[in-house]
Amino acid sequence: MSSTENLPLTLACWDYDRTRPLMENRVKLDGIDLTYLNLVIEEIFFRQMRHQEFDASELSFSSFLVSMFEDDPPFIAIPIFPSRSFRHSGIYINADAGIREPKDLIGKRIGCAEYQLTANVWIRGILKDEYGVEPSTFTTVIGGLEEAGRVEKAAVSLPPQIAIEHIGPARTLSAMLEAGEIDALFTPRAPSSFLRGTGRVRRLFEDTYAAEREYYERTKIFPIMHVVVIRRNLYKEHRWVAQSLFKGFVEAQRMAYEDLHQTAALKVMLPWLIRHVADTEKVMGRDFWAYGYAPNVGAIETLLRYHYEQGLSRRQLKPHEIFAPETLESYKI
Repeated sequence: MSSTENLPLTLACWDYDRTRPLMENRVKLDGIDLTYLNLVIEEIFFRQMRHQEFDASELSFSSFLVSMFEDDPPFIAIPIFPSRSFRHSGIYINADAGIREPKDLIGKRIGCAEYQLTANVWIRGILKDEYGVEPSTFTTVIGGLEEAGRVEKAAVSLPPQIAIEHIGPARTLSAMLEAGEIDALFTPRAPSSFLRGTGRVRRLFEDTYAAEREYYERTKIFPIMHVVVIRRNLYKEHRWVAQSLFKGFVEAQRMAYEDLHQTAALKVMLPWLIRHVADTEKVMGRDFWAYGYAPNVGAIETLLRYHYEQGLSRRQLKPHEIFAPETLESYKI
């Protein structure tokens, strides 16, 4: 590459409103010729964790933390969070399992596609902190949600007090939940057995909006699901790439924020979009999906604690350890 050429860089990321300006080349990255690979998140995570196929990518925050304990950690992160979500809505129960409140999960068999999924880390942590339901008080049943044969994308070694069962190569958690073969399910993706609306599968928190809003108003935590990572060998050779990517993601998000406030013609297919945006900003502020290090330290510290308490981290990491130092602060004029 000559001194006048940009650095070719592949970025694997899903199609979000907050990243679409990068995908559509409406945001230029300093010194970078970007190839944006619009892939579903499960494919991105699997390919990046197993084979490090992309120069940079969106990645499960929990999977990234697991990778930090490899002998030669393959990635470094920047404080960009393409996916965030409250997770009270991700707890599903069999209607006949006798589960009426969180403490009823104790002693039950609870499915999850992968133990180390970020959503499941948050769910277990919230159940422990808020309701006293420890991960050691139920049996975790691992397997594919809708397709048989799913395995952990990253190897994990869990403490002996965590009871794990595997469902084998021919069954799915969604079907087992509907049949009553498991009592509950932790999952970021709604299972088909719930979406069919038979009534045999329902959410533990039926008014999820009320539960999640109350949680935010009390804790000020908007759970982070995904983070943007760079292959560490690329970062070591071109450290400036971290800031170029950070600035580009911030600019793309700024455009998405602006789109939410367009009133002449709504850019999002929600009839009461303006009211929804106003209500969200009243509770969470105008920068309700904050990027950057400082605004997110509290949520990151909480996730790092959950990761350690649940046996996924060998020690409790500090927030500043996981990000490129260049992105922890910015210049001022």
